[in-house]
Amino acid sequence: MHENARTAAVAQRLAEELLFPAAREIDASEVVPQRFLDALADAGLYGLVGPQWAGGLDADAPTAASVVEALGGSSLTAAFVWIQHHSPVRAMAAAPWPLRDAWLTDLCSGRVRAGIAYAALRRPGPPAAEARPAPGDDGWILDGFAPWVTGWGLIDVVLVGARAGADVVWLLIDAADSPTCSASLVDLAALAASSTVTLRWTDHYVPASRVVGVEPYLDWVRRDSAGRQLNGYLSIGVAARCCSLLGPTALHQRVTAGRAALDSASSATVADARARASVLAVRAAAALVASGGGRSIEADQDAARLMREATFLLVFAQTSDIRAAQLEALGADGGRGGRGGAEG
Repeated sequence: MHENARTAAVAQRLAEELLFPAAREIDASEVVPQRFLDALADAGLYGLVGPQWAGGLDADAPTAASVVEALGGSSLTAAFVWIQHHSPVRAMAAAPWPLRDAWLTDLCSGRVRAGIAYAALRRPGPPAAEARPAPGDDGWILDGFAPWVTGWGLIDVVLVGARAGADVVWLLIDAADSPTCSASLVDLAALAASSTVTLRWTDHYVPASRVVGVEPYLDWVRRDSAGRQLNGYLSIGVAARCCSLLGPTALHQRVTAGRAALDSASSATVADARARASVLAVRAAAALVASGGGRSIEADQDAARLMREATFLLVFAQTSDIRAAQLEALGADGGRGGRGGAEG
């Protein structure tokens, strides 16, 4: 079997045999039980996008999409913690030596697990997090906050993006409270077991050995706009799971069309494809709730869980253009947005 096909098959097996049967347990937990994330690491899926020379799977785009869809449709909470890890893997693969060699192999294996703190870079207005050169060396001082950092207590490090004038400074910091770094739990209406926190930094020193890179902010904006496709497959996964529980309906064709739209999306069309995938997940979940009657609203039912997950995906990695396309698809264009989307 070709390696990409093997990777997709392993993810599908874990989704159907491990994660979906335990999805209610995971959803009701205070934090995602470690054994489920360990199973993803044991299967090599923490290295999904990592280079093979570092122990990664170097999955192609269709394979990565199929893995994200499978895991997202089995337990979105577990998948949400896991998916954060891949941006740090990509960043470390492009980092200078010796930082790359010190971290990348352990990241690909899942021995070291990572989160991200850079969604606020997408916000208009003053930067939420800023970095300034540390006096006397090549380190940086970090101040400000990150509104969404997922997996606190389950991750070892966090990739932070902070503004430094016209640049973005990328820093790898320890995922631990300290006198200059504090975490406060975000009370989420869905995916509460993802252990998502707000991080605040005050004069937090990051040594030169943890500086992943510095790039112009506008370069990052262009790169970010071109790389928003993968998160959309979480919505396709939730919609597909709802359809499998519903049985044959016209929604199956809409899921197929939504998947195809993401597959073929360009930088000009990805926001619309992402938006329509998330709206489709909500509609599929609503259909599942309606089909199950009153019992569907009981907290321990798959329909209730999937409805909460689909609602969450409306704001996961949401940007202003995605929000506008969502409101248009929902027939509510012209509405005003909130504080911005979750990390991703």
